Amino acid sequence: MSTADVPAIDIRNLVRRYGRTEAVNGLSLTVAPGRCYGFFGRNGAGKTTTIKCLLNLLRPTGGQISVFGMDPARDDVAVKSRIAYVPDAVAFYPWMTVRQTLDYFASFRARWDADTERALVSRFGLDARQKTSHLSKGQRTQLALIAAICAEPDLLVLDEPTSGLDPIVRREFIQTVIGAYQDGSSRRTVFVSTHLIAEFEGLIDEFTIIDQGREVLTLDADTARERYQKVYARFAGDAQSIEVAGARVLHRAGREIELMTNGDLAQLVEQLRAFSPETVRTEALTLEDIFVSAVRTATAA
Repeated sequence: MSTADVPAIDIRNLVRRYGRTEAVNGLSLTVAPGRCYGFFGRNGAGKTTTIKCLLNLLRPTGGQISVFGMDPARDDVAVKSRIAYVPDAVAFYPWMTVRQTLDYFASFRARWDADTERALVSRFGLDARQKTSHLSKGQRTQLALIAAICAEPDLLVLDEPTSGLDPIVRREFIQTVIGAYQDGSSRRTVFVSTHLIAEFEGLIDEFTIIDQGREVLTLDADTARERYQKVYARFAGDAQSIEVAGARVLHRAGREIELMTNGDLAQLVEQLRAFSPETVRTEALTLEDIFVSAVRTATAA
């Protein structure tokens, strides 16, 4: 395998237990370089535990992890020199100013993009003279993101990066920060863990959904949108008695019915046509819709 083909992240049968509790149970996923990879799950699904194992902040109970072909535990410095990590809760030395904090982070890095730093500090309206102890949660997150991006890492790991931020700040983060990061190189990789899936709808190339520490679904985002479809149909009479195979009823009221299908769209539409509907229309599900459906199905199983 050439260097270009080595996955940015490769996780195989990861297990992490806390006592008798299995936070992660047999998780496998592969992230190719240059992708924006979504890691979706409810709170407590095992996302943060997986990331901490990936970063060698926790030792796995079982399984294997590699980052750019290296073992995070054995090659800790080499791995972390290629990664930037922004956790849900960020903290800085409270006596440092914004300027001192950025200089401190830059001192540990072989590369630092000073032009991007200036542009983002200005765009976010941060005061370089202000102490970090006086920053709001949103401003601390912005500062952490600037420090992560200016280091020009090969892999940007984000754990609930927009949680607790107001909508304007979230939009600014997604449009400016991730866009600026990936525009810098086609080989730069983003691994984003979030339950606010709609925020990243247009950026995600591929995703894995986990629930209770287990993989529920892994798909390319475009493939997922093609496979998962909503179908709306309206009939001349009452729709209560209409039953079709291979679909889940999302809503039924009066003459209308709303269904969801997973890969059998043509067959479903053909079944509905047999009941002479007045109208039939289809709509691709969003990634958030797919997440909700997959988790509900897994929970019911």
